[in-house]
Amino acid sequence: MRTLIYTAFVSLDGVVDSPGGGTRYEAHRSGGWTYKDIKFLPEAYELKGRETEEATALMFGRTSYESFSPLWPDMEDFAALKELPKYVVSTTLGQDALVDNWGDITILRSLEDVVKVKETGGGPIVIHGSATLARNLSDAGLIDRYHLLVFPVLLGSGKRMFSDADKDKQMLKVVESETYANGITKLVYDVVH
Repeated sequence: MRTLIYTAFVSLDGVVDSPGGGTRYEAHRSGGWTYKDIKFLPEAYELKGRETEEATALMFGRTSYESFSPLWPDMEDFAALKELPKYVVSTTLGQDALVDNWGDITILRSLEDVVKVKETGGGPIVIHGSATLARNLSDAGLIDRYHLLVFPVLLGSGKRMFSDADKDKQMLKVVESETYANGITKLVYDVVH
């Protein structure tokens, strides 16, 4: 079974919305909060580089796909991800909305389709952005690992990483943790199945 990893920049109060800045899809009053008032330290982002090296596929919800697909294919920072297979989980996205310069892209129409992809051979699938998708996958018990960079900021509003659904308890096992001089804390958890 393939490992499904949700990776996120998250505020201490659980907001994952618009960490790099607002887009036409997700305008957030605190957009760009990962870069405001927090000193950049390369070591705090080592996890992001490792994800890029280890990912064998990417998964997005529709909104994040529509935000990233016009930009990431031509960005040098994401060149290593360009040819990876991509999955977009959406009940509404049409085939005509898929870009043709970003590797193989498959639309998944349901969580059952996500399960089928997880059951194929291959390495880790990394989910970037995609707060709604991540909440739904978490609620369904489909996420295997969390890669979190927790920022020392309280945003108050925005899309939350976790839903408030009444669901069974999920135990997590700490795999890595480290706090950096700029206040960012790396937390890597495996979901105990």
